[in-house]
Amino acid sequence: MADVSHELVAEVVRSGLVESVHHGSVVALDQSGAVVLAVGAVDLAMFPRSANKPMQAAAMVGLGLDLETELLALVAASHSGEPFHRDGTRRILATVGLDETALQNTPGYPLDPVEERHYCREGHAAAAVTADCSGKHAGMLATCRINGWSTTDYLRPDHPLQQQIAATLERLAGEPITHTGVDGCGAPVASLTLTGLARAFRTMSLGEPDSPERRVAIAVQQHPEWASGTRRDELLLVRGVPGLFAKAGAEGVFAAGLDDGRSVAIKIADGQSRPRPVVMAAALRMLGLAHPVLDELGSAPVLGGGQPVGELRAATSGWGHVHQGDRLGTAPRDPESPLGE
Repeated sequence: MADVSHELVAEVVRSGLVESVHHGSVVALDQSGAVVLAVGAVDLAMFPRSANKPMQAAAMVGLGLDLETELLALVAASHSGEPFHRDGTRRILATVGLDETALQNTPGYPLDPVEERHYCREGHAAAAVTADCSGKHAGMLATCRINGWSTTDYLRPDHPLQQQIAATLERLAGEPITHTGVDGCGAPVASLTLTGLARAFRTMSLGEPDSPERRVAIAVQQHPEWASGTRRDELLLVRGVPGLFAKAGAEGVFAAGLDDGRSVAIKIADGQSRPRPVVMAAALRMLGLAHPVLDELGSAPVLGGGQPVGELRAATSGWGHVHQGDRLGTAPRDPESPLGE
């Protein structure tokens, strides 16, 4: 998405003065799948990074991966590295007679800062099982074993597993992959447009109850702590908005789908993660949602002397308006729900 036109999507205000800004792109689809909000570069190739994981997990389920619901959420996760995440990864591997030595993802420390401090105090080194992508890699290895494929080269783009994952991504997004790169964990990462990413989340949300894509969406909805962590904004969003599942990705990507077919995808141009929940909350409000969690995530305090002196907020004035509002106007609003955490 280099050298393209992004729009102002968030600003940092300190003591009444705009101190910093974030540019990016936002797209939203209504219940019919029509684009009703398009801000910035929504139809150019970008790497969704870990926001592709739910679709990757759906491909694995379609290839015979059959796990308990929380472990399926872990396959779609960028987890925080908490003990239950590490144990869950080992459980996935054990279903096919493997252990963590088979993992080929980049070793790492827990993604969650609190858990990282505990982990390091206990004297642990960076490990593949601890890294945030280990659940996905465990799922990949298990899928290879189930299908009789090699587990030593499962990260090669021409491996049968990766070919099937690419085909599933294209089917769910309704568009071809134009670029394939190497993700931070070492696995292939496929490009989509931001609109294609929103379409994929919509397709997963509307899948038949027993379809691979719908099984993954339900797993994330039921176990958001397994798909992220116990102290993550993704968990708050999924628990606080009924019928929603969501997944963030590196470099400022965030996508969400609702059971009624509405979906949103965002990309922060500078790659920072801090504006993601704020921009996502604003986009969901523009789709007609009203829940306490959107107020909680809709701004973040800016501190001075340890006290709030401003906020990080969405800059929606230049976004225009959600069009085809007559269609949205007939859609039932989701009832308000209390926060789950």
